Amino acid sequence: MLLWDLHSAACLRTRLIVVAWIVLVWTGELAPASVRVEEGLGQESAKRLSDPPQADRRRPHAELRRPRTGERAAERRKMVVDQIEARGVKDPAVIEAMRNVPRHWFVPVRLHRLAYADRPLPIGEGQTISQPYIVALMTEVLRLNPQSKVLEIGTGSGYQAAVLSEITPHVFTIEIVEPLARRAIQTFEERGYKTISSRIGDGYGGWPEHAPFDAIIVTCAPEHIPTKLIEQLKPGGRICIPVGAQGRVQELIVATKRADGSLKRKSLIPVRFVPMTGEGRAPPPDGKSD
Repeated sequence: MLLWDLHSAACLRTRLIVVAWIVLVWTGELAPASVRVEEGLGQESAKRLSDPPQADRRRPHAELRRPRTGERAAERRKMVVDQIEARGVKDPAVIEAMRNVPRHWFVPVRLHRLAYADRPLPIGEGQTISQPYIVALMTEVLRLNPQSKVLEIGTGSGYQAAVLSEITPHVFTIEIVEPLARRAIQTFEERGYKTISSRIGDGYGGWPEHAPFDAIIVTCAPEHIPTKLIEQLKPGGRICIPVGAQGRVQELIVATKRADGSLKRKSLIPVRFVPMTGEGRAPPPDGKSD
């Protein structure tokens, strides 16, 4: 009888402990260890306690919300078919990006009727938005994927950066002409481009705080490939850049950085870009190009 009473008491005590624990968790007095808010840590620290490791927390780019509109969708589709696919651009991610980004968001209102024309357009301050085919070609040769970190020199209207952001959320862009930079930043904010990091300044020196980059795209023409950009490119990374003298036809180049820091260059097509300003106006070091 005594043994039975002891056993009954032990069972009852266990039940009471379990019930008490459930009540504490239900009322928030006791949180599971992984989400417990330590006194004095605050909400941000509490979130860090509950989050999985960084690698597990990163969402695939496909889940990121990107700007979408049905405005002038037929014109965009026609632009892609007639101007881009017809000239040999094949990368499905690039094709989709060009189809999704509304070019008319990035051109002056007075030129909206020409937004999908097969030509560059003036955007003010002596600068232009590139021909759609050139935007697609330069994007394709970079061979981007959703993990790529890409630097753009020459934000201009912001159109090229928007296209890049369709493929990777890791886009950094620099513009030396302040009115253009501020206008592009305003467009990014108003239209919902949340994964583009913008900077106002001279792009000749790159963006060392975020280097190294998997890819660099330059939308203005220096007379040589800037050494600082080469230094900020990862081994195996690619840079696409127009090179040539101001006022002359330039050479659009894609170059891959070798392990020893040298470049393997390939000429794509003749082009005519606005010149690189700022430090990019200076002659190459020792009068030599790369």
